[in-house]
Amino acid sequence: MQRRIILASAPTLLLLQRPAWGLNLTEGDANAGIRTALERGAVAAVALLGRQDGFLGNPLVKIELPGYLKDAAKLLKATGQGARLGELVTAMNRAAEAAVPAAKPLLVRAVKDMSVEDGLKILRGGDDSATNFFAGKTREPLHAQFLPIVTKATEKVALADKYNAVAKKASGFGLVRGDDANIQQYVTGKALDGLFRLIGEEEKKIRRDPVGTGSAILKKVFGSR
Repeated sequence: MQRRIILASAPTLLLLQRPAWGLNLTEGDANAGIRTALERGAVAAVALLGRQDGFLGNPLVKIELPGYLKDAAKLLKATGQGARLGELVTAMNRAAEAAVPAAKPLLVRAVKDMSVEDGLKILRGGDDSATNFFAGKTREPLHAQFLPIVTKATEKVALADKYNAVAKKASGFGLVRGDDANIQQYVTGKALDGLFRLIGEEEKKIRRDPVGTGSAILKKVFGSR
């Protein structure tokens, strides 16, 4: 049997169909709960990723070699380039870890600017609804914000030099041209993918165990399903 959540909204009432939810939520409750969940998820994801080994030590988001270099890895290792490949992977992940902390203000602002329609869409959505919200609202500006940080980090650890050295070896096997990819753009894109992925994981935790968050509003909005 389906029960309805009634969201009070002047001048009309918006009825949300949700299975087995028996709680009447006001529009204010719903939006407060969603905002709290989004901000918590975003801040937690930034804290987890924006530190040493935040990317490198997390198999969910670890940045691996671009596909064509992955294909070349066995041949490169056979020619004694294994250590260089490892250095390249580490450097890419360190660059991502350096960039992520800059995302926090923009993510928090996106939550504060969230519309009622956005909130309801997230409330009714699946476990990836927060990820989709942040990606839609912040991916483009975050890319612009991350890129110079990633570029600076890559310069610090000579990532471009490491990449070019590996790519040059791979090109010797006819597997990749040296100008086939921009390593800074690649790392920036992967850093954003990892950030949104982890925000989604944090959202799932809140939906699965709202009581465990210790937040009354999260328990009220997500805890009566």
